[in-house]
Amino acid sequence: MLAPNQPLTESEVAAIKRDFPILQQEVNGQPLAYLDSGATAERPRQVLDAERRFLEHDNAAVHRGAHTLAALSTDAYEDARATVAGFVGASSPSEVVWTANATDALNLVAYGIANASRGRGGAAAERFRIGPGDEVLVTEAEHHANLVPWQELAALTGATLRWVPVADDGTWTAEDAVSRITEHTRIVAFAHVSNVTGMVAPVAAVVAAARAHGALVVLDACQSAPHRPLDVQELGVDFAAFSGHKMLGPNGIGVLWGRGELLDALPPFRTGGSMITTVTMESSEYMPAPERFEAGTQPVSQAVALAEAVRYLQAIGMERVRAHEEHLARRMLDGLAAVPGIRVVGPPAGVPRSGLVSFDVDGVHAHDVSQYLDAQGIAVRSGHHCAQPLHRRLGLVATSRASTYVYTTEQDVDRFLTAVGEVRGYFGAAS
Repeated sequence: MLAPNQPLTESEVAAIKRDFPILQQEVNGQPLAYLDSGATAERPRQVLDAERRFLEHDNAAVHRGAHTLAALSTDAYEDARATVAGFVGASSPSEVVWTANATDALNLVAYGIANASRGRGGAAAERFRIGPGDEVLVTEAEHHANLVPWQELAALTGATLRWVPVADDGTWTAEDAVSRITEHTRIVAFAHVSNVTGMVAPVAAVVAAARAHGALVVLDACQSAPHRPLDVQELGVDFAAFSGHKMLGPNGIGVLWGRGELLDALPPFRTGGSMITTVTMESSEYMPAPERFEAGTQPVSQAVALAEAVRYLQAIGMERVRAHEEHLARRMLDGLAAVPGIRVVGPPAGVPRSGLVSFDVDGVHAHDVSQYLDAQGIAVRSGHHCAQPLHRRLGLVATSRASTYVYTTEQDVDRFLTAVGEVRGYFGAAS
């Protein structure tokens, strides 16, 4: 038996890949090499079947009926919550809030704090109040989903938004962040793993500095939850957000994890049915977490499917998922280093990084790179990856990004490297 931190074997990856119907096809006459999992992951048959099975047999409104299907649906919905809670190391399923996606989850926190700062939520919410003189700290490398909500919070409350600058390779260090956390810092928000550079953030050092100054820590876990073990208690953060579609699950569902005492005190910003205990014509009283944040009809079948995706990943083992992707990233980086005119952004060789690699081809636009690879059945991302400030700092309009997952093979990576090696010659950019 292989150790739990060993990369997947060739036969194991082949077996996994057979679980994904979409990966069995050809694109432009070539076998599909899907290297865009950082944008959205494909779904295994087990996840597709779980959602279909629920819709065919158990579907009903949750927490709203006394009939059999309502009970079955509610049980499946809450069982899914418990599964996800266990996956991230939550102390209770009530710390898991269903959202539409990670962007929605991050907005939930930002606008909840904005409501608290306007006096909503009573005495319990005073711990979230911020205003002029207070600071929110992010990094220059953030996805827009973990930047724009904090810009809005600063604009609504009069707080000041500050950021940790990045180096020429797009990375930042613990010292870069810690030196900017002061007695004025109320919130520190950053990505666990960068969606552009693949950098793994120094969470422990940042959390320790934030704790010393009484600041909340909000973690964007979109690129970590699908790809490596995630234990929110061990990390010590206050909130963490991620999306289902990036981790073999369906679109339309995300997760906000928060410490129970914080969720119960945070005012909701989306209101309506299902999240209240009492409503009069004058006012309403809200349920405790997580229901206080789940207004309206919820993505029930999506929650069921996400739980199945979690079980699929757990069966592989998250340490092995990480080891597999890091192995492929090293293979990719070594290959790109041998191609003239390639600039890779992100941590230098030997520094831990995720299984995604962003790069620039000298003289060729990222969209042209993507289209050339697509003609050979290879799917990669091109653009600014919802990180315009980072690309501006790097002096680039766009980059190409290849991202791996559990179904990515060494052959996929080798085909990618061969095609990238041909790009400059094809477009007449080779010296």
